[in-house]
Amino acid sequence: MPDNNENFYAGHRERLRAKFLDGKLTDYEKLELLLAYVIPRRDVRPLARSLIKQFGGVHQVFTASVNELVACNGIGKNTAIFIKLVHEMMTVNYKYKLRETPIFHNETILHNYCRMVLGGKHIEELHILYLDKNLQLIDDEIHSTGTIDASSVYPREIARRALELNARSVVMVHNHPNSNNSHSMMDMEITENLQSVLRGLNIELYDHLVVTNDTVHSARQLHMLD
Repeated sequence: MPDNNENFYAGHRERLRAKFLDGKLTDYEKLELLLAYVIPRRDVRPLARSLIKQFGGVHQVFTASVNELVACNGIGKNTAIFIKLVHEMMTVNYKYKLRETPIFHNETILHNYCRMVLGGKHIEELHILYLDKNLQLIDDEIHSTGTIDASSVYPREIARRALELNARSVVMVHNHPNSNNSHSMMDMEITENLQSVLRGLNIELYDHLVVTNDTVHSARQLHMLD
């Protein structure tokens, strides 16, 4: 027979499910309910709060690596993989939408995808999104990792890959892990260099997006590509 603790946990989780259906769960309670499905016989409230405190938010928990999650007290490999699987499924959904719909129809989808891929990461990554003639996603490829500067961006390689994929436009995306600032002077220089190389091949640099935690800064919206 279940002991009093198991009865309490069962009742508490049922209340969480009811609150979820009513749209009344807080962020940490949503994470708690999710963890309850993979850690069924333990009070996961302290764990949910601890993860949010350690990583800085729910979104950052999901963008953390498996190794970073496993390093947290109370998270085993199975739980870490479960968390990352949820994150991957959300990313797959956004990528599917980008492949099916021109990005200018709803740029919120593009920005949400970039948040999912890069928001909360502790190192810089530079991604190139290659788009077809209808501005639909062909592929998203990592161009470089580490500190993004002029020496780690290779416009001619990006141009060559765009030609291989028959891309007509590209979107450059990178993150600022430790800053909420928009495009730096170096970012603007990189933007100008890439735009110049692509223009000679009749390929458009559609945008250069910078992800800072939950914010996406658009060079296009800032009129940096005019």
